[in-house]
Amino acid sequence: MRVVSVNVGRPQPNPWKGLEATGIDKWPVDGPVGVRAPGPKGTGAVGLDGDRVYDVKHHGGDDQAVYAYAREDLDRWEGELGSHFANGAFGENLTTAGIDVNAALIGEHWAIGSTGLVLEVSCPRIPCATFAGWLGIRGWMKRFTQDALPGPYLRVVTPGEVAAGDAITVVSRPDHQVTVAMSFRAVTTEPDLLPLLLDVEAFPATDREMIRRRLAR
Repeated sequence: MRVVSVNVGRPQPNPWKGLEATGIDKWPVDGPVGVRAPGPKGTGAVGLDGDRVYDVKHHGGDDQAVYAYAREDLDRWEGELGSHFANGAFGENLTTAGIDVNAALIGEHWAIGSTGLVLEVSCPRIPCATFAGWLGIRGWMKRFTQDALPGPYLRVVTPGEVAAGDAITVVSRPDHQVTVAMSFRAVTTEPDLLPLLLDVEAFPATDREMIRRRLAR
């Protein structure tokens, strides 16, 4: 299980949300990159040095510090769509190999590399208009949602550095069965699963509160 590439964004115009820019255009970088907790959502800060988001209402902050997506899933989409997707093409900070990122449990911890970096799986990535517009694939949001293998956001437990080739080790797993894929289905296509998220402490507190309000209605 390893990091194939570490990807940092280059600001691009964002006509799909009417914002000044987007950081979804991520490219592999050489050398180790510092990773630290960015603080609350609303500033544009994310976990990797040199990266940021511009839709500060919906992205960034501690619960979405780092986004990981599997090289195996990029390869699968290449086969299905007949397109080439370079590492970082889906806006991921870490392109991984050898680890089923969608089977990861919400709250499990990953130790990465040799500098002490530890990340915690926090929630699934939810597709948005920027993602669809950036890829330019007709019906992409629906197709990505139905696929239900979105990759996880991670929060920073212990800061450190990350580089391509770093090993990923799962060092702890919580005592529940709520995976990244299951939590994604719960908040998109299978609302009957929503109650399972309420007792998962690592799932973002703001999202759990929204779920409580939704279920109360």
